[in-house]
Amino acid sequence: MTLREKVGQLFVIRPDALEGRFGPAELEDNSIVGTTQVTDEMRNVYAQYPCGGFALFRKNILSPDQLMNLTRDLHALNGDCTPMLSIDEEGGRVARLGNHPVDFGVPKIEPMGSIAASGDEARAYHVGKTIGDYLGRYGLDVDFAPVADVNTNALNPVIGDRAFGDDPAVAARMVGQVIAGLRDGGTAGCLKHFPGHGDTATDTHTGYAETLKTWEEIRSCEMVPFRAGIEAGADLIMTAHIAAPNVTGSDEPATMSRIILTEKLREEMGYQGVIITDALSMGAITQKYSSSEACVRCIQAGVDWLLMPLDYFEAFDGVVQAVESGLIPENRIDESVRRILTFKQDHGI
Repeated sequence: MTLREKVGQLFVIRPDALEGRFGPAELEDNSIVGTTQVTDEMRNVYAQYPCGGFALFRKNILSPDQLMNLTRDLHALNGDCTPMLSIDEEGGRVARLGNHPVDFGVPKIEPMGSIAASGDEARAYHVGKTIGDYLGRYGLDVDFAPVADVNTNALNPVIGDRAFGDDPAVAARMVGQVIAGLRDGGTAGCLKHFPGHGDTATDTHTGYAETLKTWEEIRSCEMVPFRAGIEAGADLIMTAHIAAPNVTGSDEPATMSRIILTEKLREEMGYQGVIITDALSMGAITQKYSSSEACVRCIQAGVDWLLMPLDYFEAFDGVVQAVESGLIPENRIDESVRRILTFKQDHGI
């Protein structure tokens, strides 16, 4: 692979990013219709700025037939290394297909907090299996779920009933079952948001968020469901943009922290799968970092997949320049590419 091909594998972007008619504001505005079909313009741009995968949103989805055509054509953009296709389909209030106004022939899934309150682990498995089955039918490879956060802060504005409650032991059992169900349904699951977004009082979509816990406190609470998910076979983990100053000694987001991602997740917890960022277009990142700087810092911290930088072209060129200048060793890029290609092979992508 050329350097540009390898760097491209590190990015998961909105399909809209390949269309010149969408600027950053339009990309992030989910109230407007976005890319709903692959065009010749997109194919030409992709040849220069390839990517490892795409994330689909409701704005990309109009009808069952349209979605199947879109996923087919996105997969076909690269015959040598098929792009991975992902979506947020947690159930509850975050379900791009389950909550779509058009009938996709899929059930409405209750919030994970309700499933946890039932105490029935079989229901958690059924959720994963059901979602995994229907995402596969529509050509989607990865579900950015389950939420493995432990929602211990009553003022948390973003997690709430997306999580399996405030008991780490209950959350652990449920998370493991959803991962197993998704896998049995033919879809890869993704644990999020490492190292835990449940004890924050602000939302990383809009700006800075932090946890003041020590690593010992995080290990005894937030890490319990993440460990269970890893043991259940999860090979994709999404980072949170939260700061953990009592772990890292700084206000940098976990997404850019070598301490959290390499020393804690990889070395201490033994996780060998793919690490993907939360969306790099979120306020916690864009208010402080350019797209290029953010992606370089994430790679240096140990990230494999860079999700949706605000300016894809700037980010791509910045990573290429960082490798060419020696700021990022090329063997560091190779390390992530090997993980990504292994993930794709293991999941038949």
